[in-house]
Amino acid sequence: QVQLVESGGGLVQAGGSLRLSCAASGRTFGSYAMGWFRQAPGKERDVAAVLNWSGSSTYYADSVKGRFTISRDNAKNTVYLQMNSLKPEDTAVYYCAARRGSSVTISPPDYWGQGTQVTVAS
Repeated sequence: QVQLVESGGGLVQAGGSLRLSCAASGRTFGSYAMGWFRQAPGKERDVAAVLNWSGSSTYYADSVKGRFTISRDNAKNTVYLQMNSLKPEDTAVYYCAARRGSSVTISPPDYWGQGTQVTVAS
């Protein structure tokens, strides 16, 4: 069993930056691909960024490519999402997710966090 707890969300002006963190419980964190999904009001939950277990392979949605960076620290059981040049359309609840395996595949996740709100003001 893996529990995921996100933090770092909040309100930021357009053009600003935020860093989300996701702390994972369990001793097998290094065996999981980790990812960030986001869900805006009235929209489906979509994947934003994914990182494989070793950190050697990433995936980014086109909408965040070049602005967001996903990283992980397996010693701290934590995955991060650095979000720069934020836009109002980035406003959403951001969810951390984990999927067991060595690839960069995250869907469907085996585990979800509870979500953290990110609001970007224009």
